Amino acid sequence: MTRGVLLDLAGVIYDGDAAIPGGVDAVARLRRAGLTVRFVSNTTRSSKQTVVERLAAIGLPVAGADVFTPAHAAREWLLRNNRAPYLLVHPSLAPDFRGLPDRGRRAVVVGDAGDAFTYAALNEASRELGKGAELLALATNRMFRDADGELSLDAGPFVAALEFASGNHATLVGKPAPEFFRSALASMGCAPDEAVMVGDDAEADVAGALRAGLSGALLVRTGKYRPGDETRFDPRPTSTVADLAAAADWIITHRDSVSGHRQPS
Repeated sequence: MTRGVLLDLAGVIYDGDAAIPGGVDAVARLRRAGLTVRFVSNTTRSSKQTVVERLAAIGLPVAGADVFTPAHAAREWLLRNNRAPYLLVHPSLAPDFRGLPDRGRRAVVVGDAGDAFTYAALNEASRELGKGAELLALATNRMFRDADGELSLDAGPFVAALEFASGNHATLVGKPAPEFFRSALASMGCAPDEAVMVGDDAEADVAGALRAGLSGALLVRTGKYRPGDETRFDPRPTSTVADLAAAADWIITHRDSVSGHRQPS
């Protein structure tokens, strides 16, 4: 039986600063049905506080504890492993790393740095890795839907470049790392096989959630979705639906019978 729902944000609930039609109401319907909802985003260009404020601006006020981002996961990793961050991230993400102890041992933290991905910045990060720093990837997404509606390079290609140059293997803290999904599920006391994921990324959101043991994962045809995405990665989506409103309908209808098998789209 489904007790909890994990929702991606960009491309599922909002697109830029605008709500995707029907998304806010869909969240309300899931909650009225008695389902606990958490928001799991792979954004590495917005701080957690910015994400919370963006949701409030579209009519969906949420508590910070209900939002899970790779930067938050990275901060926890750095504290657990006694590492200081060397940041190669977007400037807007820096607030999520303030106040960390300045330790001698370092970890290069890579997110979608945007225009900050200069040769000099990548070269300096590579040198830090050569001095013994660990490599921490906030996300390894290949592409994201940019403000102009087109797909742009995400953090993944730059993480791969640093792995190739340094010979280091990155530790991934965002989706599709199983620990990222499980952290959100633990916050609501929900076992993986009692939860369903909804996302627009067939690789990070859908296949990642199913590998983490979730009972189902729905792919929406909004955001970065492109025709054919539902067959590009394994495991494939439990179902592919038009948008979050349709996903909410599907989850409520199937809440007693989801078992991880694929359903007709």
